[in-house]
Amino acid sequence: MSELILHHYSQSPFAEKARLMLGLKGLSWHSVLIPPVMPKPDLTALTGGYRRTPVLQVGADIYCDTALIARRLEREKAVPALFPEGREAIAAALAQYGDQVLFHHSIAINFQPEAVAARFAELPEEVMKGFVRDRQAMFEQGKVSRPSAEEALAQWPVLMRRLETQLERDGEFLLGDEPSIADLAWYHPLWFMAANAAVSVLLDDYPMIRAWMARIADLGQGASAKMDAAEAIRIAHDATPEELPEHGFVSTKGLTLGQSVTVSAVDYGCDPVAGSLVHEESEEIVIAREDERAGLVHVHFPRIGYRVDAA
Repeated sequence: MSELILHHYSQSPFAEKARLMLGLKGLSWHSVLIPPVMPKPDLTALTGGYRRTPVLQVGADIYCDTALIARRLEREKAVPALFPEGREAIAAALAQYGDQVLFHHSIAINFQPEAVAARFAELPEEVMKGFVRDRQAMFEQGKVSRPSAEEALAQWPVLMRRLETQLERDGEFLLGDEPSIADLAWYHPLWFMAANAAVSVLLDDYPMIRAWMARIADLGQGASAKMDAAEAIRIAHDATPEELPEHGFVSTKGLTLGQSVTVSAVDYGCDPVAGSLVHEESEEIVIAREDERAGLVHVHFPRIGYRVDAA
C-alpha cells in the first residue's frame, strides 16, 4: 500500500485535526508543507485547484476535506476507530457540528483586528494583510452563514459551558472513555483559540475543557518524516490510482461515468475542480484529471458539503 502524505501547514486548525487523526491511529506519514495562502502551485498540480487545507495523498489518489480523510484513514487502519461501531451516525454528526458551528465561531473571534494582530505579531505587516485578503476571498464566494464577532463572543460561553458540563458528567471524551472523530473535530477550533494570546483567555474558566484538550494533545501526531513537494508530485506521477468499485455508482443529477464535471465546496473555498467523473456514491465523489507534472490522479471529495455539476 502506498505511503500516506499529508499536505498541510502548521497553523491550520483542520490540519491539526488531520495530524491528530494520524496520531490516534498510530500511523506513519510524510509531511509536505504548503503555503497558507494562494497561490499553491505544487498542491494545485495534485488537486486541480482545491484551496483548502489539508489534503491527503496516497499514491495517485488525492483526498480533500478532513471529513473524507477520516474515512480514508479508517480504511487504512480500523482500530482505534474514528467512528466507533454502533455510534457511527452520532460520531459523524458531532464532528460536523464541531467542524462547522464551533469552527466558525472560533474564526469570527480570531478575525477581530486585535486577534489578527496578535497572531501575526512577529511577522511583517504585509504577511498579515496577505493572509486576511486570502481568507476574505475564500469566504466571500461561499454560502456559509458565519456569526459576527459580536455574536460569536456572546455565544461562545454557551457552547463552552455545554461542553464543560458534559465532560464533568460523562467520561473523558465526548462519546465516553475513548476518543473519536467527534473529539478531534471539537478540539481543533479550541486549539486555534488557545494558540492566540489575544483570545485564549476565553478558555480559562473551563478546567474540564482544558484537561480534555490535554488528553487530546497527548494522542500525538503519529510518526512523520519531511518530504518536499516535488517528491510528492513524482510519487503521484509514477503511481496508478486505486481501482474503484465496479458497482454502486449513484448520481443524484443524472450524470454519467466519464462525463466532464466540476466539483466545488458549497460553504467556502468554492473554487471548482474540473475532471472526468469516475465514481459517485453515498459518501464520496471521485474525478479523474491529468496534470503535466502529476500525471493521472483521482481527486476524492466527500458528498456532504460539495456539489458536482456538468462542465
